[in-house]
Amino acid sequence: MSMPHAPCTWSTDIRIPSEYAAGKAVLQELLEQLSRAHWSEQEVHGVHLAVEEALTNAIRHGNRLDQAKQVHVICKLSADRLWIEIRDEGVGFDPGCLPDPTADENLETPCGRGVFLMRCFMSRVEYHDCGNRVVMEKHRDAKPA
Repeated sequence: MSMPHAPCTWSTDIRIPSEYAAGKAVLQELLEQLSRAHWSEQEVHGVHLAVEEALTNAIRHGNRLDQAKQVHVICKLSADRLWIEIRDEGVGFDPGCLPDPTADENLETPCGRGVFLMRCFMSRVEYHDCGNRVVMEKHRDAKPA
């Protein structure tokens, strides 16, 4: 999944260390760009939650906080769409094996909530390779007349 046709108003292609502060800095820059592009508070909030979860998963679960490993982040923003790819250097996982966090028996279990939130707030979420690369897209809501 790529963003071939829409001209980008902002993009970044960065590798960050497996540190939460580095992920937070990338996320903050993205959120500032969305605000500058006049995305709604609701859209920015949803992207914030989804991207924060994806970055945290890559740093904590993918790279296991290993300082020798990096997280590769690519973002492309156009007037009406955000495309983001986050890749870690971990062994990956099968997102289809995550328990449903909304099932009664899993309500007290944190496993699977981050991926669930990503899917709720983004227009599309796909895992590639061995599960260590997630590609997400957010289509901007229609502007009010």
